[in-house]
Amino acid sequence: KGNKTNILPDFLTGGLADFSEYNGGLRGGKVKVRAKIEEEDTKTLVIKEIPYGTTTDSLIDSILKANDKGKIKIKKVVDNTAKDVEIQVHLASGVSPDVTIDALYAFTDCEVSISPNACVIINEKPVFLSVNDILEYNTKQTKKLLKRELEIRKGELMEKLLFSSLEKIFIENRIYRDIEECTTWEEVLQAIDKGLDPYKPDFYREITQEDLVRLTEIKIKRISKYDSFKADELMRRLEEELKEVNYHLRHLTEYSIKYYQRLLEKYGKGRERKTEIRAFDTIQATVVAANNAKLYVNRKDGFVGFGLKKDEFVCDCSDLDDIIAIRKDGKMMVSKIQDKLFMGKDILHVGIFRKNDDRLTFNLIYLDGASGRAMVKRFQPGGVTRDREYDLTKGTKGSKVMYLTANPNGEAEIVTVYLTQGAKARVKVFDFDFATLDIKGRGAGGNILTKYPVRKVQLKMEGVSTLGGLDIYYDPVVGRLNTDERGQLIGNFLGEDKILVCYKSGDYELTGFELTNRYEPNEVLLIEKFDPEKVLSAVYYDGGSKTYYVKRFQIETTTLNKKFNFITDHRSSYLKLISTEKQPQVKVLVQKGKAEEEQEYDLDMLIDVKGWKAMGNKLSSHPVKEVQLISSKKAEKSEKESEKADESDELEIGSTIDLSPKKDGDEEQLGLF
Repeated sequence: KGNKTNILPDFLTGGLADFSEYNGGLRGGKVKVRAKIEEEDTKTLVIKEIPYGTTTDSLIDSILKANDKGKIKIKKVVDNTAKDVEIQVHLASGVSPDVTIDALYAFTDCEVSISPNACVIINEKPVFLSVNDILEYNTKQTKKLLKRELEIRKGELMEKLLFSSLEKIFIENRIYRDIEECTTWEEVLQAIDKGLDPYKPDFYREITQEDLVRLTEIKIKRISKYDSFKADELMRRLEEELKEVNYHLRHLTEYSIKYYQRLLEKYGKGRERKTEIRAFDTIQATVVAANNAKLYVNRKDGFVGFGLKKDEFVCDCSDLDDIIAIRKDGKMMVSKIQDKLFMGKDILHVGIFRKNDDRLTFNLIYLDGASGRAMVKRFQPGGVTRDREYDLTKGTKGSKVMYLTANPNGEAEIVTVYLTQGAKARVKVFDFDFATLDIKGRGAGGNILTKYPVRKVQLKMEGVSTLGGLDIYYDPVVGRLNTDERGQLIGNFLGEDKILVCYKSGDYELTGFELTNRYEPNEVLLIEKFDPEKVLSAVYYDGGSKTYYVKRFQIETTTLNKKFNFITDHRSSYLKLISTEKQPQVKVLVQKGKAEEEQEYDLDMLIDVKGWKAMGNKLSSHPVKEVQLISSKKAEKSEKESEKADESDELEIGSTIDLSPKKDGDEEQLGLF
């Protein structure tokens, strides 16, 4: 038909595959294949399908090697594989299942990369083609073969029709009697040919000597028992088949499609796609790597690393991390973690450096060596090059850091500044709030804190974040959270905020808003910022009674990362729809006798709010064919009225307020008097 195709590989081992870089199977393309990993509980992961090219033994070996290297933290691996693959991975205590899944993909054979290379022989030469081109070539070749088969069959049918007609004429017109007095073979053939002369214009080709010979071979028994009706029936069937063959030749494309459809019906059962097509997210190894080392620092001598076990402990880390250090002279450096690394003497701050971390903010007060002034600034590290020094001061001789804090969420504290006794300033002690400063780049010189000599700076009060909440988005394609505005905005998150997730299985779950969280996109029915005051309205199908139920409830549990089932536990039960609107409406298609009828319900009017374990009420007394959530008109109306009310609350100087009672359409107000 000329339509473009997009054929993607399928693997017998199943699993998940990302074909975004497949490139049609051409050289240079790449396919990422992952194992199918499910979270059985907070301490156990189960691998149900493995990537193509691996075995259960090789996969388990790669997991154990990653554990030995400290990339992941697990207790043990149990292989329960029989007919189907089942590998249980038991996690160490306190380890996040979501982070471990990412780590398995990053450091083990749970994710493999396959490089396709489609090569075929054409005209005795190897040719590299895409699988779509190969499919098109083979399809056209098959179409040619089908055409040739039809042409051969057409020829066979026309020959059968021709000889059946000759036979009928030969017998019914008694041409065989004309050869009784012939004395030679040539005279016999001439007599038959002469008898056929009146009918030759009706034949599609000339009558050959071979045709005449075949007529002489008809046995006397057949001539004596010749049935004209049966002969006509045979010719009619041949003509119908010939008509069908001619139709297929005129509509060869449709005939070829039906041919492939017959192949699919005959051989397709049991050969359905096993590998699920997915879009994979990019996993940063440094983020998901388990902490397999400890970071130490010798501030005075300027050494940092995980081999300085006699010096000051900083934090847990992995051997893939980068570290950031800021010295007293105002120099900043980022380097790859090592066993022992020199980063300059008099280190004031050292920690793990996360690339693209737009929350980490440093509050800095330094003495400018040239002017003698105390300068103050707030900055973020930004993009850096490893092992390169960056000056956080103006770079003048004698500059030094007087106060420094690292704030992971942009906190701004209040400090007390003490001037020297010999300073000419009247006020020698004053407070400064870092929240009054904007966050700028690391190269900014900063603002003047004071022109007088500073004796010391002390923390007075811990601050709060000035960055505001974090906008969290959910990408339904990969089932991950992000801050890059991909997918659906869930909300603005701070501190202890949580995410509510409802699944098609009838479970709900509360999670944090960590970007390492994983959600199965095909199972998520609702995901939004959790509000404990909101009421959930759900319609679910009960597999036991084969009936739709409706229930309304509030989330009463507080446990994170644990699923709670709020529908019946029958294996055929499933959640049809769920909403957190105040007045949700549904459109229901019910069967009333032999007729179908559409009805609309306000769920808040059907049932009161009950406990989350309650079964609920039947949605309808009639059999339900379909249920669909529609936008709540009442909710929209109340929102508009609320917006208008908010606008009306904004009064300006000189505005007139009308306090007289309304007379038109305000029945409730009039009824009060």
